[in-house]
Amino acid sequence: MDITISPSRPTNADTLVFAVPKDGLTSVGVAASRTLVDGARAARFSGDAGATFESFVEEAGQTVRVVLLGTGNGSDADMEKAGGALTARLATSGATHAAVEFPMAASAAAASRLAFGARLRGWRIDTYRTRLPEKAKPTLTAITVVNGVGEAEWAALSAVADGVAFTRELVSEPANILYPESFVERCQHLTELGIEITVLDEAQMTELGMGSLLGVAQGSARKPRIIAMRWDGTNGAQAKPVAFVGKGVTFDSGGISIKPGPGMEDMKWDMGGAGAVAGAMKALAGRKAKAHVVGICGLVENMPDGNAQRPGDIVTSMSGQTIEVLNTDAEGRLVLCDVITWTQKQFAPDVIVDLATLTGAMMIALGDQNGGLFANDDGLADDLIAAGKAAGETLWRFPLSDAYNKLIDSPIADMKNIGPRFAGSITAAQFIKRFVDEGVKWAHLDIAGMVWADKPGPVCDKGATGYGVRLLDRLVADKFEM
Repeated sequence: MDITISPSRPTNADTLVFAVPKDGLTSVGVAASRTLVDGARAARFSGDAGATFESFVEEAGQTVRVVLLGTGNGSDADMEKAGGALTARLATSGATHAAVEFPMAASAAAASRLAFGARLRGWRIDTYRTRLPEKAKPTLTAITVVNGVGEAEWAALSAVADGVAFTRELVSEPANILYPESFVERCQHLTELGIEITVLDEAQMTELGMGSLLGVAQGSARKPRIIAMRWDGTNGAQAKPVAFVGKGVTFDSGGISIKPGPGMEDMKWDMGGAGAVAGAMKALAGRKAKAHVVGICGLVENMPDGNAQRPGDIVTSMSGQTIEVLNTDAEGRLVLCDVITWTQKQFAPDVIVDLATLTGAMMIALGDQNGGLFANDDGLADDLIAAGKAAGETLWRFPLSDAYNKLIDSPIADMKNIGPRFAGSITAAQFIKRFVDEGVKWAHLDIAGMVWADKPGPVCDKGATGYGVRLLDRLVADKFEM
């Protein structure tokens, strides 16, 4: 969908939209404004964020669709919610071009946020639908925001929306289309934005001693990959990058510890952490963030063939630590530990944030309302919580301690890859923590409940949410940009 800025209402708009703040219902600039306003009052429309009232009026001898759009108190969240509601209302309505006007000159930030919400909610994937009913096909192709949007503000948010869309695309694709090698191919266009890409193949990972990651991959015909994406918007002024690491299990059958059949199709999105990292890198490069950032994704498929890893196997990680694999469905941590070790050796970051759809236990704890946060540094944890709140992608912090760490000690190796039944998300985080070098600030985001939505939200439809992109972008903007 094309979203543009204009100082005046375009003549080809077939739908007029008037932004209305909370309890600010007033006359609007159409001939039948009194009838429209009276009708809105009768329908109990009062300008709440995301509320809409739709009617048709005659103006200049033509019948036009008019939508009153509630913008609440004008906060970023309310403006985004309003923009999302507008797209949801008009997407398949028959309207093709909507012009949004404000009752007075809106701030560039507020108007941009409305456009941002509209753009986010407008993303959909119809790639594989060949029998889409006519009334279900999208008709809205353009939104023009009138009087109030600044070019710079919208350019930055538009770049973030591009990153979110890229993540949603990656997460939505089925596993026969998106696998480690094709994930890497999907990321190649990022070089056009100035991102440097490095790819490790199976042979290189073997030479580096990544026995933990390779053990997960050995049951699949799809070969593993690691992709590193580097953006330096500081021209070398920041010597060390902040590192984002993503779990990229492009399909997780559970391996020999195979998952139940019902719902297994959802495991195409077990690469949601890697998808978020790739989308965040696109957002940062797209808006030319003045920061030095690397995004590294460990990409594997976890399958149960005759060569698959067995429960009870012991593998040696790149760090040299040995791992007793008690459950092959606890594979994400086995991928992340080698990727984190390589990231530290290759880029020497002072800060690492990993993202992973890691544990079902996190979904039990938090559902789809918050991502789980674990950290070895209080300042980093606070920064992530603040960034998540500002971006609308909230986090909730969980504890780490020696008592939990002891639960993954193995009698036969340095550690085992699962703990007891309880505190599963915490013991998973404790496992990853064992591979973080002394002095490195590290945070682990367990986003298992956040990357996929079973019902529409304010700025996304059912399906892939793109969670993590806005959070990471905001963290960089607030704490790591020059």
